[in-house]
Amino acid sequence: MTINMLTAFLTVSAILFSIGMFGALTKRNMIVLLLSIELMLNAVNLNLVAFSKYGMTPSLHGQMFTLFSIAIAAAEAAVGIAILLAFYRQRVTVNADEMNELREP
Repeated sequence: MTINMLTAFLTVSAILFSIGMFGALTKRNMIVLLLSIELMLNAVNLNLVAFSKYGMTPSLHGQMFTLFSIAIAAAEAAVGIAILLAFYRQRVTVNADEMNELREP
């Protein structure tokens, strides 16, 4: 029973990570890029929780590390959105191709 559950969690995590990787590699909108990175981080967090619960030695270490990772991801998203808003106010675009220089013209 536990091997089937672990396989299901890892399959869902692989699908989430693949969708996030596809979005990060193909999209040029910075908001979609940030969401794709968050999706990949959530896939990694799902892996940590799954191995914490159904691994060889079940413990709470993976779940504690996941909580730490979620806090870091929230801070990363806040800083990313702040940089994106500042860039949008200056250049009036959120296209990643136009972010090659972030200095004053």
